[in-house]
Amino acid sequence: MDNTVYSLGQKVLKELDAVLAHIPSQTSERMCEEITRARRIACYGVGREGLMMKAFCMRLMHLGLDAHVVGDMTTPPIGEGDLLIVSAGPGKFSTVLALMEVAKLSGARSMVITAQPNGEAAQRADVTIHLPAQTMASDLLAPASVLPMGSLYEIAQLIFFDLISIMLREKLGQTAEQMRERHTNLE
Repeated sequence: MDNTVYSLGQKVLKELDAVLAHIPSQTSERMCEEITRARRIACYGVGREGLMMKAFCMRLMHLGLDAHVVGDMTTPPIGEGDLLIVSAGPGKFSTVLALMEVAKLSGARSMVITAQPNGEAAQRADVTIHLPAQTMASDLLAPASVLPMGSLYEIAQLIFFDLISIMLREKLGQTAEQMRERHTNLE
């Protein structure tokens, strides 16, 4: 087996291609529709999925949307007209389910990004976005990804989210320059 960075990378790119090829166009359209009609957006995920959700939230802010990461001290309350976007790759996390309940009781909609469209979080969500990729919950099943544990799902999230950002930029009539102007200068 050739285990050079290049050969492993080629295998991973094929796996990512397969994930993206299995996402119907109506999935991305639905996601964009929900995001553009939301008054305010709150994003949440745990572990590495949480990092991808933070990256997505940053892109939403770059687009001029009122987007916040759950858990930040400056995150406003969620309510009517708002959208909670959560990640639950393996199907559920206790914190995700609890936050979805808060959103529901507050009159907000919830969207779950998951590899398990029949999981508990998806069943409770208003909108489910299915990313068909290996997570830590399925990494022992054949055929296993070249990448460890849930990395394929997490990397697919990052790419998918940036592609959604491009679609949103076009739908919102934004330019790359406008997005750049919203980038922090406090680095």
